Amino acid sequence: MSKFYLVTGGAGFIGSHIVRRLVSDGQHVRVVDNLSTGTTSRLDDVCQSIDFLQGDLADEEVSKAAVRGIDCVLHQAAIPSVQRSINNPIGTNRANVTGTLNLLESCRQANVRRFVYAASSSAYGDVEVLPKVESMPVNPLSPYALQKWVGEYYCKLYHRLYRLETISLRYFNVFGPAQDPHSEYSAVIPKFITAVLAKKPITVYGDGEQSRDFTYVENIVEANLLAAVASSAAAGNVYNIGCGARVSLNTLIGLLEENIGVKAEVVYAKPKAGDVRHSLADIAQARHVLGFEPKVMLNEGLRLTIEAFR
Repeated sequence: MSKFYLVTGGAGFIGSHIVRRLVSDGQHVRVVDNLSTGTTSRLDDVCQSIDFLQGDLADEEVSKAAVRGIDCVLHQAAIPSVQRSINNPIGTNRANVTGTLNLLESCRQANVRRFVYAASSSAYGDVEVLPKVESMPVNPLSPYALQKWVGEYYCKLYHRLYRLETISLRYFNVFGPAQDPHSEYSAVIPKFITAVLAKKPITVYGDGEQSRDFTYVENIVEANLLAAVASSAAAGNVYNIGCGARVSLNTLIGLLEENIGVKAEVVYAKPKAGDVRHSLADIAQARHVLGFEPKVMLNEGLRLTIEAFR
């Protein structure tokens, strides 16, 4: 049966992939985005099939309008950058915490059934134990990590206090087509791919032996759709969403060289403040409760992303 979905940040990288999938599945979709980091061009192919609302969720009236008539919210809207949050903690807090709280309250008042929140693996911080398990204590190392965790905890409280069905998905290092490579705050994979394709130097902050559980965006889309329809017993909890495998940045560069057929020039620089050394998801809970299984592993995801960037 068709549902009414709200995708916040739907003109962003992850949000636009979710919107496209929902439209292809025949669902009714509303998008809200203030276009601070998103762009409507990502939705050109589906713009006639969605209801688009331009507005800022930190404005209570925008939040109320966005959730009117909605069954399920997939909350992707955020300013997703550790470095940007370090440079602008107040502005990112408004987007990542105030916007989330406004949306939760609007959902409570409007009797929205399900709220799926894009949480972040950055909440774990630099805990040395691997893999990261949801029961671990959090240790945010940046305003962004703290803000995403606060949003996650608000979700838990709204479930406990008001019975709003919230599910938080801790994403691990998402990448894929339509990710912005040009900002100083861009993630490493789009930056590295565009640099190698252009035969320009890659800058690695640190020794390159830091490791990540890189997760192709379609795996994230799948997790959101599973969370949207999971049983009520899944609500109120947090689930890691990754591939359950990690590689170092140096290994990642080697994979890009193989797939592109170009030898990369690598420049090593001082590590950035707030960066985590190693990250790896334990996805047992997502498998067991949501039925999640990563369908696209790293090398295939890199090939698809390189093809899109070419």
